[in-house]
Amino acid sequence: MFEFATDDERGQVGIGTLIVFIAMVLVAAIAAGVLINTAGFLQTQAEATGEESTSQVSDRVQIVSQSGNVTDSQEVDKLQIILAKAPGAGNIDLNETSVELIGSGGQETFSVGDEGNASIDMFAGTSDAVLIDNSDRAELEITLSTDIDYPVLQPGDRLSVTFTTASGATTTTEIRVPTTLTDEQSSVRL
Repeated sequence: MFEFATDDERGQVGIGTLIVFIAMVLVAAIAAGVLINTAGFLQTQAEATGEESTSQVSDRVQIVSQSGNVTDSQEVDKLQIILAKAPGAGNIDLNETSVELIGSGGQETFSVGDEGNASIDMFAGTSDAVLIDNSDRAELEITLSTDIDYPVLQPGDRLSVTFTTASGATTTTEIRVPTTLTDEQSSVRL
């Protein structure tokens, strides 16, 4: 029923088992190396995606106030918008920010940094058009129908203004011109 192996046969079985064991360890080590390499690549890619997503959400401007210049013919020909950086946002270069106007006069998209589209006046911080600190404020003045190809606003007009920063974060505000403008008004809060 039981067979007994001689000493020669036992040695050969042990060496064969050792060779198979070493081969399995090598295969497992190669597979582990591939898995670790893939995991490192995926982690790096996930971190980059997370940083870009965070920037698209948090690196946006905040609108502090908005007003308009009233002409003698009771029209609004200039928009003055005071901007700050939103809480949690990084540095925002206003020269790389685009503005989109949508209203009854059509749609117009332009970059703030392009010559002649808008003027930027920094109240605090650097002389560059970069919002660095939460206390920094910038006045963006847009002259309608002169700087950009968008008609002046009439009483009762509505205008949607969307700011998109370089990271892709957007801020939208609604501008509503009062239905009645008088000769005594030189500016109006929108």
